[in-house]
Amino acid sequence: MGLLITAFYASLLTLCYLYLSAVVIGVRRREQISLGHGDSPELERLNRAHGNFSEYVPITLILLACLESLGAFGWVLHLGGSLILFGRVSHAYGLRHHSGASWQRIAGMLLTFAAMLYLAAANLYMIHYTVV
Repeated sequence: MGLLITAFYASLLTLCYLYLSAVVIGVRRREQISLGHGDSPELERLNRAHGNFSEYVPITLILLACLESLGAFGWVLHLGGSLILFGRVSHAYGLRHHSGASWQRIAGMLLTFAAMLYLAAANLYMIHYTVV
């Protein structure tokens, strides 16, 4: 039937990405900064939230799609998808609202790394037991 669970998380993550993009655009317009972050600490943080999102989400969605294509149980896929979704939302919130370290940023990165590690390990497990 396709990669329905991956499509679900890809769609939710896309909505998050569009929100981050809109926030960056709004600050750029307000501050009249077309490139970089100018002297705006707010725009610098928002650029990093947007950038971090675009750096971590694609590989994690690829891992999720691979795992789904290998026939993993739905709950296994939802666990990985939830980890990356809540990780990225938490991290972006922390970067937007705090100039330094925050529990949201730390939790977001831990959840993101947990998602990547979990999905990579689950893929390796499925490959091993599908081939053998």
